[in-house]
Amino acid sequence: MTAETPRPGSRHFLIAGGGLPSLALARALKQAHGPALAVTVIDPAGADPARHRGRAYALAAGGRRMLDRLGVWDRLTGAVEPIAEMVISDSRLADPVRPVFLTFGQDADDERDAGEPFAHMVEAEPLAAALAESCREAGVDFMQAGVVRATPEAAAIHAELTTGERLRGDLLVAADGARSRLREAARIGWVGWSYPQVGIVATIGHARPHGGRAFEHFLPAGPFAILPLRDGGPLGHRSSIVWTERADAADALLSGEPDEVLAEIERRFTLDLGALALEHGPSRHPLAFGLARSFCAPRLALLGDAAHVIHPIAGQGLNLGLADAAALAEAVTGALRLGLDPGGPDVLRDYERARRFDSFAMAAATDGLNRLFSNDALPLRLARDLGLGIVDRLPGLKRFFIGEAAAARGSRPRLMRGEAL
Repeated sequence: MTAETPRPGSRHFLIAGGGLPSLALARALKQAHGPALAVTVIDPAGADPARHRGRAYALAAGGRRMLDRLGVWDRLTGAVEPIAEMVISDSRLADPVRPVFLTFGQDADDERDAGEPFAHMVEAEPLAAALAESCREAGVDFMQAGVVRATPEAAAIHAELTTGERLRGDLLVAADGARSRLREAARIGWVGWSYPQVGIVATIGHARPHGGRAFEHFLPAGPFAILPLRDGGPLGHRSSIVWTERADAADALLSGEPDEVLAEIERRFTLDLGALALEHGPSRHPLAFGLARSFCAPRLALLGDAAHVIHPIAGQGLNLGLADAAALAEAVTGALRLGLDPGGPDVLRDYERARRFDSFAMAAATDGLNRLFSNDALPLRLARDLGLGIVDRLPGLKRFFIGEAAAARGSRPRLMRGEAL
């Protein structure tokens, strides 16, 4: 495929990276503009959903509305589970009792419909499959390749691929991950550091139903989250765990036999949900903080992890990426409908204004929460437990935090409000 000259009467957008936010962006652009806008997703791994196997995400209400508007949500039947309640506790690993300091339920607030869950658990592999299928049906092109070099010009950007092909587009979206080569080549600065922690992800089968309840146990090494999945598996019920552990201890904890690893999980999971079984994983992932100094360069926009990386303590990584996709699609659509250049500097500035502060605020909040809770200092423990108890007793303050977690407050992109572009 050679695209030095776009198809007659069309603009051409290039997306480097085939992750979930990239697919959502491609689908949104094609839904809004159809054949008038050519969209090509470029990824060395292609659009194979299997690379997401074993992972699940907490999708906020704004993200669910976006997927519904894009025609993807109804394709996920059997792969989603509403979170009816979030229970937060704070204890040491050896404590016989884990006191509950805070619970979030399906309380209504000013932005969400009464009784609407503030989040759904969505399994990543079927979500990726649904997005890719929807993109193909809409006419998105997929290329199994990488971008070697991008050269911006006044009216276009040229991308050289690992296959030797050369594509011309109005805009190149860099969605090539936290170590984005396109971001580095564009000389966009990066502020970040690695945490002395790793994230451990696994799917756990259990004998008793979870009732749609999610748990976040704050332990000295980091949070241990139990997140409800759709029923299934040999024990009848399933949950996803996101276990934050000290990096220097993770190897010893995970290097044993499967029954030894399961025993370590049981110590943190407890047996409140009955007998446990390890269904998938565990897999370990390094944890880091990172924020790009700019979200754009000439003819280049950063998306998802290429723009920001946050701690998983609040489960907001995918939601931030989807918000990026919604904001960029909205800025591009506004320009195209006015007959303006969709990859021009004004569009990119609008996108950056829409996303940079929100991304910074979420990154700073998750970093602060991790530092506050991932320790065993007695004064901090007393202060944070007092704070959690105060929030639990003030309905107005609790509704505010639910609205933040649901991505329901502030100036949200149209798609995250469930509105068409």
